[in-house]
Amino acid sequence: MDVLIFIVVLIILILVHEAGHFFVAKMVGMRVDEFGLGYPPRLWGIKFGETEYTINALPFGGFVRIYGEDDVGKTKVEHTARARGAFISKPRLSQALVLFAGVSMNMILAWVLITGALVIGTPRGLTPAEVSQAHNVSLVVGQVLSNSPASHAGFLPGDIITTAQDGPHSWSGANQKTFITFVAEDIGTPMRISIIRNNKNLTLTATPVNGVVPSDPSRYALGIGISTIGILPLSLTAAISAGTVLTWEITRATAVGLAHFLVRAVTLSANLSQISGPIGIAGAVGAAATHGMSSLFALVAVISINLAIINLIPIPALDGGRLFFVLIEAVTRRSIKPRIAQAINVVGFALIIILMVVVTAHDIYRLIG
Repeated sequence: MDVLIFIVVLIILILVHEAGHFFVAKMVGMRVDEFGLGYPPRLWGIKFGETEYTINALPFGGFVRIYGEDDVGKTKVEHTARARGAFISKPRLSQALVLFAGVSMNMILAWVLITGALVIGTPRGLTPAEVSQAHNVSLVVGQVLSNSPASHAGFLPGDIITTAQDGPHSWSGANQKTFITFVAEDIGTPMRISIIRNNKNLTLTATPVNGVVPSDPSRYALGIGISTIGILPLSLTAAISAGTVLTWEITRATAVGLAHFLVRAVTLSANLSQISGPIGIAGAVGAAATHGMSSLFALVAVISINLAIINLIPIPALDGGRLFFVLIEAVTRRSIKPRIAQAINVVGFALIIILMVVVTAHDIYRLIG
């Protein structure tokens, strides 16, 4: 089932990306010869108008074949004489718009999915006023201070606190304020706290001490940051606004993380545990699907944002690399020589294949390790 869900998600991401190239190419008057899902060899195809729509054997990808797109080095005059619908016969701005359209569609899809997840309802931090309206409410550990009673007891971020026992006194629920008060009134007695971690029930013992909270040193505390988390659907208007902010925040964080990874990759110090290939992503998508549509929407949105940013990297064979070629030609006002462009594309494609093989091998190692 995980594989099936992953294939459906992959097809959607590919179709959306390639549809961006397709529709913008049509809008600027380019001739699209083929819209392909997957990579050859071809399994099936049908032609409507000037475009052939095909399904191919290798499912991990897709393409839009625009007439004249690969004829780098030929002049606009040569293509204009042959066909005005050629990619290279169009202005550089039109070429750039077509190349950037796939990335734009991935970002739009991410925004739509995040907004949809917020409308459906996705786990998030709740204000006291929102708690009564939410469902699946729980008290979650967000931070554990080092050398605190909580760290010595074994608390971890993500633990869900369900009950606490202090001699004859007990606490239960998900109210952040009442839990803090209960701990503060403990005054140094060992406390048994029940938690849920990775769907398993555990009991930890910790003794609150004072001096843990700098702003209130006299108060007894465990040294954990807690939040009340629950599912509360937003109105469409609120979801659109929050979805826009969240999409930007995820995009910025993803771009920064990817930049750091690439720097470490160049210095041969990259940690491959930070990334996943098709196998790892398939498992994550399947796991998200078991938690509901909102979780699946959110994960697919993150994947779509990652695809958009990765495609903008100026590596030949990616949209970013082709955009870089267009920029160079626009600045120099000269076409790149075919032999140079082809050699760079081959090297870029080889690097992508090597990275995919390494990442997939690492996925398999984690799976069987």
